[in-house]
Amino acid sequence: MVGGGTALLAPALEGAVGLSAPRGGPASKDRQTSKGRPKSGPSHVEPAAEARPGLAVRMAAAKLLSAVVDSRVSADGLTDPAGGHPAFRALDARDQGLVKAILVTALRFRGTIGAALEGCLDRPLPAGALSLAHLLHVGAAQILHLDVPDSAAVDLAVAAALADPRNRRFSGLVNAVLRRVSREKAELLAAADPRRDTPAWLYERLVAAYGEEEATAIATLHRLPAPLDLSVKSDPERWARELGGIVLPTGSVRLAELSGPVTALPGFEDGEWWVQDAAAALPARLFRAMGGKRIADLCAAPGGKTAQLAAAGAKVTALDLSASRRKRLDGNLARLRLDAETLVQDLRTYQPETLFDGVLLDAPCSSTGTIRRHPDVAYTKGPEEIEKLAGVQAGLLDAAAALVAPGGTLVFSNCSLDPVEGEGVARSFLAAHADFALDAVAAAELPGLEAAVTQEGFVRTTPATLRLSTPALSGLDGFFAARFVKNS
Repeated sequence: MVGGGTALLAPALEGAVGLSAPRGGPASKDRQTSKGRPKSGPSHVEPAAEARPGLAVRMAAAKLLSAVVDSRVSADGLTDPAGGHPAFRALDARDQGLVKAILVTALRFRGTIGAALEGCLDRPLPAGALSLAHLLHVGAAQILHLDVPDSAAVDLAVAAALADPRNRRFSGLVNAVLRRVSREKAELLAAADPRRDTPAWLYERLVAAYGEEEATAIATLHRLPAPLDLSVKSDPERWARELGGIVLPTGSVRLAELSGPVTALPGFEDGEWWVQDAAAALPARLFRAMGGKRIADLCAAPGGKTAQLAAAGAKVTALDLSASRRKRLDGNLARLRLDAETLVQDLRTYQPETLFDGVLLDAPCSSTGTIRRHPDVAYTKGPEEIEKLAGVQAGLLDAAAALVAPGGTLVFSNCSLDPVEGEGVARSFLAAHADFALDAVAAAELPGLEAAVTQEGFVRTTPATLRLSTPALSGLDGFFAARFVKNS
């Protein structure tokens, strides 16, 4: 079943804590029906309820889902080992892995899970019952899309309702609805429309930008875990063989599955490769011959593009506004045994002694091109933020242009699917800067990805761009890139 690579951990985790409760046990007896007036559940909670194995995991998953959907907090921040949500940090590593799997799955299939739950209710949930809705979504995500025993998903959802004073009286409802989801699983999955798993605001923008067919393809691929791409220093064929992957037309090595931590893979400790989506590796390639050239990588951390430029022989100056991100950048470069000058610096105030032969601005954006690997983005961002970020990008691009020497190259990129943040910013830049011209990318520069080059000479990828042998292996992050040349 789909739902993130960590979904494979679920059976072992469930078995370890003994959660295969029989369906005939107390939690599986209906206190109410899903089609009828709810009856009140127990008025008290057993003292040891919150200590029940697996319960803390489900309660944490519901809390994190609430934080993402209701408060628009990023999932990465919530699951940060040091500064994440307290309910998440209180768990051991194995339970944290299950929380992540449940959260990612509940977000990835949020629309169709919601439709399935609605079909099992004869009336909407009470107004303001957000925590109840999240609890039901967590339970249904496990039943429909994860390798968790249905009985465990139902029983622990009921226990979570009983442990929460807001939801205690709805414990019977939780039991009945999720039992029905379990009984009708096959029918519910067959009826699921992938378009519903993209929020309406975003799907409408995708249709406007790419048409209905492409938007549907993007929405469908957003439901699948993203493959893992590696940029290698040399000999991609060798590393594909050694790691059990394939070589993409771009030269990246793609792994469809990962059975353990990335750090345990051959070549990691020796600095032979780094994780970087194949689409994210395209902007640095637009500089053509880089040997000996002075190139500035602005907004550089965590350093994938800096590493590309340095490995190609460029003399790189890498800027980042954050000291902590600069530290991460330095650590990555050290592991890769690559040299670059790194600075904690706001590019808008940066005044180098000498202008650069090339400047790369991979600008902050809405990140809608990364939804396949970060499904929370669809719920933490919105149209208003896209417009705001496009303005930020325009200002950063103006500042980046001032760092380019006459005759030099400026590459602008970001990982947004929205043309407002890509094509719109690039066109406005050209209209405002007579000293720059578009250096159109030719299809021949990207063999195997010719379709990613637009008629204008921009580069535009989407999750549906690269069709390979299976959907799991296919696709790229959504990315935009434009190349400009400064008049001599």
